[in-house]
Amino acid sequence: MNHEQLSGHIVPKRSPVPPTPFVGRNSRAASASWLAGIALVFMTSTSLHADESPAANATEHDYRQLIEQLNQSIRSEMGQKQIPSFSIALVADGKVVSSAGFGFQDTSKTVPASGQTVYRVGSISKLLTDVALMQLVEKGELDLDQPIQKVLPEFKIADAEHTSKITLRQLTQHRAGIVRESPVGNYFDPTEPSLEATVASLASTPSVYAPGSRTKYSNAGVSVIGQAVERAAGMPHPDYVREQVLKPLGMKHTSFEKDKALAKHTADGWMWGYDRPAFAAPEFLLGTGPAGNLYSSVEDLAQFSLFVMGQHPKKILEDASLTEMLQPGETPDGKPLPYGIGFRISDFHGHRRVGHGGAVYGFSTQLEILPAEQIAVIAASSLDGTNNWITRICDQALAGMLAVRSGKEIPPSVSTEPVPRSRARSLAGVYSSRPGDASRTVTVDWIGDRLLLWKGTFQREIRSRSDTGELVLDDRFGFGTTIRQDKSYLVIDDATYTRLSDAPPPEIRDEWRDLIGEHGWDHNTLYILERHGQLHALIEWFYYYPLTPVGKDRFAFPDHGLYHGEELVFQRDESGEITEVIAAQVAFQKREVGTKAGETFKIKRELPVEKLRELADAAKPPHEEGNFRPSDLTELTSLDPSIELDIRYATTNNFMDTVFYQQPRAFAQRPAAEAAVKVHQELAKQNLGLLIYDAYRPWRVTKMFWDATPSEMKNFVANPAQGSRHNRGCALDLTLFDRSTRDPIPMVSGYDEFSKRSFPLYPGGTQRQRYYRGLLRRAMESAGFQVYEYEWWHFDFDGWQKYRIGNLPFEEITN
Repeated sequence: MNHEQLSGHIVPKRSPVPPTPFVGRNSRAASASWLAGIALVFMTSTSLHADESPAANATEHDYRQLIEQLNQSIRSEMGQKQIPSFSIALVADGKVVSSAGFGFQDTSKTVPASGQTVYRVGSISKLLTDVALMQLVEKGELDLDQPIQKVLPEFKIADAEHTSKITLRQLTQHRAGIVRESPVGNYFDPTEPSLEATVASLASTPSVYAPGSRTKYSNAGVSVIGQAVERAAGMPHPDYVREQVLKPLGMKHTSFEKDKALAKHTADGWMWGYDRPAFAAPEFLLGTGPAGNLYSSVEDLAQFSLFVMGQHPKKILEDASLTEMLQPGETPDGKPLPYGIGFRISDFHGHRRVGHGGAVYGFSTQLEILPAEQIAVIAASSLDGTNNWITRICDQALAGMLAVRSGKEIPPSVSTEPVPRSRARSLAGVYSSRPGDASRTVTVDWIGDRLLLWKGTFQREIRSRSDTGELVLDDRFGFGTTIRQDKSYLVIDDATYTRLSDAPPPEIRDEWRDLIGEHGWDHNTLYILERHGQLHALIEWFYYYPLTPVGKDRFAFPDHGLYHGEELVFQRDESGEITEVIAAQVAFQKREVGTKAGETFKIKRELPVEKLRELADAAKPPHEEGNFRPSDLTELTSLDPSIELDIRYATTNNFMDTVFYQQPRAFAQRPAAEAAVKVHQELAKQNLGLLIYDAYRPWRVTKMFWDATPSEMKNFVANPAQGSRHNRGCALDLTLFDRSTRDPIPMVSGYDEFSKRSFPLYPGGTQRQRYYRGLLRRAMESAGFQVYEYEWWHFDFDGWQKYRIGNLPFEEITN
């Protein structure tokens, strides 16, 4: 599978075709099947190799052992995390000592990734914009400490006094106190407005903090810098950066604009969410272009790192200017800030680290430099939200390079594996370090072989260290937090969480019911949900933020994260219906998702029912070779009459408004039926039971479903060419019912709702709805069923492959 071999060669490699810690997003329709082959690809890839020749002189170091370790770690990690493509470059001894790509940069997997693969590098854009700024400061065209209105007199926010105090230096250090995103041209806006329109839209935005009083990361702020560069340079920002920064540094695969010449080198970007498989990333350019529109390769960014370390042959800034960029700013009382001029400043094992992360639709990038040691690592992936994972790889490389240079052993890499099921199931539950406080409450749950933790801002995955068995967090968001189980306690790092009662959560507050829902775009959806008794926003796919009421339909974001200091406001029409949410000055239109409670989802059929029946009657199930068990379809109510039935396909109350079964009955192969009955009887301890919507389904009905369903909804119906597990008598569609009232338990979505609310890990809804959905899933999976990835109600019984596809109508089944 590999591509470019990661090696010690100094000569830059050719592409196989012609030619700081993560601080937040842009600071921060294909199916998952494309990613599913990654593990197999890595199994067949060749090993990375290093140059066998000795070091050319005494000042050079031999990184071959480190390179081999990185090779193994990257291949293993990419398989586990399902990373489509990844590129990395190591810089030391005044040159690029190694660069390579892993995986494939294109969806069809025909072009191996390389060191010259182009990625969108998000907020690394800010560093090049700030270099351009410093060039103009050197020329006297701009002044870091004069009010920005000296160069942009038209610039303003809603607070005139605040506006008059904002300086370029504050903007570079994220100390201007303005909003994170502009109302126009923000991270969510797909319309590609001009930089001028983007900056002009800030005129309506409030002051968040007094200038210079607090760090508030702002993409909008760096866009203002970009406009100042344009004004001072007398040319568009992308043109100036190309001529004065990129060309001198030899960065030929880098651009702030969509470049046709680079398109064939650019990786396909991928998005994902907690509840869904990967999907193709949007490709629109941001209105905040100077803050996040850069395209580049790790080899080009390696040239930039040489410039930052003062080792590039071309000098584009005076030493004093570069030194100033790499020094942290100071608060009024003399404390260091996390930023210099654009660069994020941090500590790495006692060494000063400078750099930046980049997170933009479908891509994650890290640029990490130790300037005093003159080493750097640049890495990028074509999967959204993987910056902290990339940082782990970069940290491993930096630590290894430091070890090589000091003659010490290279630190060993650490691998993990899934937590054994028995142990995972013993951990499931709700815990709190301060009962009653949603911010101190965590949830642990398992699904399949994954053990998940909902804590604070993120949903994380718990795995077991391969060497010690210790539980750690290890996923696309990073590695390292340890977890210990002690009877009814969890210890996460040093905080102790007590297991809470497994009783159902209370109903959501009435005044919040109509606030629950989705807003925004397909490419970036804002979820409003209830979690542990508090309203939350899930924004940018990954960030859970508790909301504090500050007025009617007005809530404050928490005092941390991407949007601290800003508000979320619900807008209603004259009838009182919510129409949109203004979140941190960005308008998110309300999305109509699924159906209202109690309503049955309906599709618009592709063909009339009569034609569907005609096609189904003329067709035959696919031929199957092999040894199969004899069918033993068993009626579930014959094993336990207390099981409830609501056989929708025996009525018109279904997604096609059509009767398919002549009898409202539920059959399954005997092992599956007996397992379901055991679940039903076990649930009686909680005064619950199973209500069956569908079980065995004749193949001809599956054929009708498929032919009737629009292509964009076919994830919710089985392909008759392969047959359904329902056809084999090994799938059940079901829910829970209350044994006292005989009523179904409300879930996040209704049965057969063809929407993302049907996904088993859909994050929206209320805590109570998700509690019951999880309870049902755990009960069924403990009995040998597996939930279908798109439907919380659909469960396949283990061993379904041992039964043939069936086509008998109910009337012909004999018990």
